[in-house]
Amino acid sequence: MRYYIADLHFFHGEMNDRMDRRGFASVEQMNDYMIKKWNGKVRKNDEVVILGDLSWGTAAQTNEILGLLQGRIYLITGNHDWIMKKSEVNIHRFVWVKPYEEMSDNKRKVVLCHYPIMCYSGQYRLDGEGNPKTYMLYGHVHDSQDQRLIERFQEITRQTKVTDAQGEKRNIPCNMINCFCKYSDYEPLTLDEWIVCDKERRKNG
Repeated sequence: MRYYIADLHFFHGEMNDRMDRRGFASVEQMNDYMIKKWNGKVRKNDEVVILGDLSWGTAAQTNEILGLLQGRIYLITGNHDWIMKKSEVNIHRFVWVKPYEEMSDNKRKVVLCHYPIMCYSGQYRLDGEGNPKTYMLYGHVHDSQDQRLIERFQEITRQTKVTDAQGEKRNIPCNMINCFCKYSDYEPLTLDEWIVCDKERRKNG
């Protein structure tokens, strides 16, 4: 099974009282809760793609977290992943560390980047039943005004018609999902789970 999650920010105290207002009493409580949620879902041979901003801690603190998290971990680097450049970090804990990647997930392509890509590779591709064949998974913007702007962009794009190769007019697909950890209560989710989570959040928002 493969899961995705973004912007965990282990050891980043400002996530509690300023930026995300996560509401934990301390960094330690936040870290413990996120580890519990991760390991309650992820098994030893599962894969987890982190879409950036894993840890704000030291190399030693980050290594400790990596030792506690189950599964095979992939990291898409974010703007706060400066610690990964330190030689003391156990970089071998990751299957790979990259700024961008495209992977296959149950016959669908996932475009993976910490930053949202408005016009992503494979955006227009649909299957024979008109379902998306490509999803763009990102992080970085958390639950901010930037996320609201991205949602508005998606609505405008989805309402815009183009003429396809057969001369028929159809709406432009736009399937971007913010895998912000707080949206899933800090639990890594599969692509299908993120699709449902994204739809429910927007409907209830």
